[in-house]
Amino acid sequence: MADSGKKDANSMWGGRFEAGPAAVMREINASLPFDKRLWRQDIAGSIAHARMLGTQGILTLEESETIIAGLQAIHSEYEAGDLPSDLDLEDIHMATEARLADRIGPVAGRLHTARSRNDQVATDFRLFVRDAMDDVDAGLAALQRALVDRADEHAASVMPGFTHLQSAQPVTLGHHLMAYYEMIARDRSRFADARARMNLSPLGAAALAGTGFPTDRHMTAAALGFDGPTRNSLDSVSDRDFALDYLMAATQCSLHLSRLAEEFVIWASQPFGFITLPDAYSTGSSIMPQKRNPDAAELVRGHAGRIMGCMTSLAVTMKGLPLAYSKDMQDDKPPLFEAHDLLGLCITAMTGMIETTRFRTDRMRALAEAGFSTATDLADWLVREANVPFREAHHITGPRREGGGGRRQHAGRPAARNASGHRSAH
Repeated sequence: MADSGKKDANSMWGGRFEAGPAAVMREINASLPFDKRLWRQDIAGSIAHARMLGTQGILTLEESETIIAGLQAIHSEYEAGDLPSDLDLEDIHMATEARLADRIGPVAGRLHTARSRNDQVATDFRLFVRDAMDDVDAGLAALQRALVDRADEHAASVMPGFTHLQSAQPVTLGHHLMAYYEMIARDRSRFADARARMNLSPLGAAALAGTGFPTDRHMTAAALGFDGPTRNSLDSVSDRDFALDYLMAATQCSLHLSRLAEEFVIWASQPFGFITLPDAYSTGSSIMPQKRNPDAAELVRGHAGRIMGCMTSLAVTMKGLPLAYSKDMQDDKPPLFEAHDLLGLCITAMTGMIETTRFRTDRMRALAEAGFSTATDLADWLVREANVPFREAHHITGPRREGGGGRRQHAGRPAARNASGHRSAH
């Protein structure tokens, strides 16, 4: 591939370079196509930094206010959809600074005083992940409300409880649904723990060793809603534990959603017939007109695998990196963005299915009555009322097949003996 040596080096970092990067280098180096999603966080962090520089006298107040006004104007442009796309600008951080220079002139170059892209990126990404955790928590709270509402509606609806997908003991549909409420409660607690742990600001760590300017890291941390600044500058720019925490919590959450989705797939099948999914969460077949496919539930189940893959992707990226920042870490954002989008879809889809699915409680009760699901209660009754040892009661009440004929002996009914002394089934 031809080299682009005739082009100028990037003016923001190419002070010692005489020629620009090759075309393939521009393409592999650019993160703008995906990290422009961080524009809100980037502008918020830059405004907090500019205000601190003015307050500390590192910039004049006039310079600080000019920069802040320019950033606010760019925020309005981005909000209207005018996002940058030029790969030569590499990322959203440099693209915004270049647009700021076009708007306010050379004073824009003072914004980067006492700041590196390393701590800037780390701050923006933390802000995004914190927002993502809040979004997920709100979605999971809505799912819990839907589960509680339907559980209350079906507090007395009898259904078979299963182990090994075999009828085990009767339960209520409400009790069954509330099991998923508990899973989601644990998911919310994991996101909350991760959020509390990551809510420290890396802004001010600069490239890796801090800065000689008299910055106020507590001021910028407070302005951005952090509990305080991070303590070690090396760790500040190289830490991505907060992203891994999000992805690990998302993975466990997706596992729970997948289990619930699998139940809906099974329950919607004709052999079970426990539910009728609404049209809004089903699809048909291109050839079989009678089909109602539980595609939304199946996609929730499938997306869990993709979310797990995103977690593995970032873990593998981070596992061998020395301190402090390495360019590999540019690949931290795509897996998190993908997982967050997928998890949001899954939560919304499962909430909708919970809210609108019709539960066929007559079918559930019929199967609960048909599968010897009260055998354990009968065994317990024999222990309490007839003083029968439980192991003997278990043997008495257990339905079993005799010989090769396949005839079933009824639970608790003794078999008669024939003339030769052998048991015969009634």
